[in-house]
Amino acid sequence: MVSDPLAAATALLAWYDKNARVLPWRAPPAARKKTAPYRVWLSEVMLQQTTVPAVIPYFERFTERWPTVDSLAATPLDDLLAAWAGLGYYARARNLHKCATVVAQDHNGKFPTTSDGLRELPGIGPYTAAAIAAIAFDEPATVVDGNVERVMARIFAITDPMPGSKPALRAAAATLTPPNRAGDYAQAVMDLGATVCTPRKPKCLICPWIKICAAHKAGIAETLPSRDRDKAKPIRTGRAYWLQAPHPETGELSVLLTRRPDKGLLGAMLGFPTEGWDANGPVTGLPKGNWQSQGEVRHTFTHFHLILDVLALNLDHPTKAKGIWCPLPDLKSAGLPTIMRKIAKLASA
Repeated sequence: MVSDPLAAATALLAWYDKNARVLPWRAPPAARKKTAPYRVWLSEVMLQQTTVPAVIPYFERFTERWPTVDSLAATPLDDLLAAWAGLGYYARARNLHKCATVVAQDHNGKFPTTSDGLRELPGIGPYTAAAIAAIAFDEPATVVDGNVERVMARIFAITDPMPGSKPALRAAAATLTPPNRAGDYAQAVMDLGATVCTPRKPKCLICPWIKICAAHKAGIAETLPSRDRDKAKPIRTGRAYWLQAPHPETGELSVLLTRRPDKGLLGAMLGFPTEGWDANGPVTGLPKGNWQSQGEVRHTFTHFHLILDVLALNLDHPTKAKGIWCPLPDLKSAGLPTIMRKIAKLASA
């Protein structure tokens, strides 16, 4: 236990006032004007399972193109998915569009101001709701992401392994959340984990919480949080098909793309026909011919490694096949996910 939680929060906020990261979605510490909830929501969704450096250019492009939740709701889902391409975890993009539509249509373009109200929106879970409520509306909500979990595991020397210790870590974080400057405090703990209380070689000597850190006193800070031993990721294999032919209408050299099902991995994204690695069944409707193997592409998803044998067939005449014929010069702007871009790079070479 921390004997004086309010003093601990005050010390952390003083550190944050001097050391806060400058991020495009963040208001300065102690700013009179809070960050707009739209920007908090967009950044938090993008940051799920994704690093800050990777998110920044996407966030800047999104907010330049869609500066408000109403403008994002009004855009076709295909345009949003294309802009999201390369950021991964595409269910986030679909939920982003659903949530924007609900806020625009049912809430007059304004986000609910409480974490309870925010959790009723599509795609917003406890963490994102707490983050928006705290940062945009200063609700004293407890915000717990991976950085905060690591900080709490060390401050309270919680040695039980993750993920089973998550409830204890959240309860510990709640004891330190102050009634005032909740948004700054939430961002301060995240910054502390990102810049000082890092996974490896934490900078304990410059930490504003060194005096209250039980793990530092015990000499076990770098070992926490402990985790159950990860299971090895399984390997899935399959095939991808690159069908190149003149466009059926324009005659321009094109490649066949298909739209993946709305639900499931890479849902609603454009890509090349694939089979053998997911639950979508075998590819049908492709022309017979001398399909040639171009080699393998490899990609790692959250729960498995994927190896695809890329088969190519180049025709000098138009052919009937179910899908979308994309002219080769337009392929780079088609919004393909990373695995499909790897296939294109291999096959087009």
